[in-house]
Amino acid sequence: MAQRISTIFRGQDFWVVDKPAGLDFHSEADETGEKQPGLAVLLQQQYELPELYPVHRLDKMTSGLVVFALNLSAAQRFQTLFEQREVEKYYLAISTHKPKKKQGWVKGDMLPARRGSWKLANTQTNPAVTQFISQSSRPNERWFLLKPHTGKTHQLRVALKSLGAPIVGDCRYDAVEKAQHEDRGYLHAYALRFEYDGEDYEFALKPEQGERFLSDAAGACLSEWQWPWRFFKTKEKQDDR
Repeated sequence: MAQRISTIFRGQDFWVVDKPAGLDFHSEADETGEKQPGLAVLLQQQYELPELYPVHRLDKMTSGLVVFALNLSAAQRFQTLFEQREVEKYYLAISTHKPKKKQGWVKGDMLPARRGSWKLANTQTNPAVTQFISQSSRPNERWFLLKPHTGKTHQLRVALKSLGAPIVGDCRYDAVEKAQHEDRGYLHAYALRFEYDGEDYEFALKPEQGERFLSDAAGACLSEWQWPWRFFKTKEKQDDR
């Protein structure tokens, strides 16, 4: 049975929905060759929407908040907001590795690597820029609150990999044997903040899938980071490499 997609907000021009972890954004063929509906198709089918325009996307392993426009005009306006970096996005991630630093910035050009992966370079011609803080949740487990300032493919996954702290359950950037024993990839699109049509919108959604996200130790992190935008400066520090 197809997964039911939960809606967080329903407006005249756009909806905000909760993408489950493990669901492809776009329809893909499964291991038997049968095409399985992705998030966009399921949403349109389940709510009988005549038009639906994805304005950003999440990787398959990532859960959380996604915006869909309901008409072309709204889609174009959101495209402009994202291009001008006027949509603030915040993510939660978990790693079982000690990072090279516990907070700050990760910046660098992203270069293609093997088998569809990416790697972070020392150059900054067109860099991916990520700001983050972190805190220990329990022994050998650290939570990260991340704010991407750019929108590159696999940006956050590569950023944490470059810090020596790949995301738990990430079969592409962590040890496959280890990642396969996890119940999900631990990256969650936690919060969004933007202005649309003269009105301010703020959304935050706690993760609802994954033993580590739902553990007793998770409560302290989620409580402290309830309003994630409080922890980040609005302007990038260019001298912090």
